Amino acid sequence: MTDFSHINEQGRAKMVDITNKAITSRTAIARSSIIVSYEVYTKIIDRKIGKGDVLSVAQVAGIMAAKQTSNIIPMCHPLPLSGVNIHYDWNVMNDNYELIITVEAKTKGSTGVEMEALTAASVTALTVYDMCKAVDKGMVIGRTYLVEKTGGKSGTYRREE
Repeated sequence: MTDFSHINEQGRAKMVDITNKAITSRTAIARSSIIVSYEVYTKIIDRKIGKGDVLSVAQVAGIMAAKQTSNIIPMCHPLPLSGVNIHYDWNVMNDNYELIITVEAKTKGSTGVEMEALTAASVTALTVYDMCKAVDKGMVIGRTYLVEKTGGKSGTYRREE
């Protein structure tokens, strides 16, 4: 059972010991999306959703989620984040209104920030859903994935799209 990094010699969960890992600058970029109706799209753009400015609130929620990742993902180490940035792009094609959410998280530490970026992207999408569900409950949260990560022993990873 010890071939797995998060399993101890008794076959039970453990947090990986990163004591001897090098402190390096690390970044991670993650992406998620949410498909909304035309009505939701226009209300978001025009800032006419009753709960407030959807994209601003979702951005703050995503940043807060990145900071709390170790509290909700059991084996994540708490990290001193040096930056979290969330960027939005609309992909509008044939009555399909997709909000693309891109998160970049940064730290200087002994372990990566992939989970923080992924958590932030997910919670940002969930917050958009929460703020707009009174208008349309049919929204669909899309794929959430790691785009890129840098730093650490394993080096750079870039997703082939």
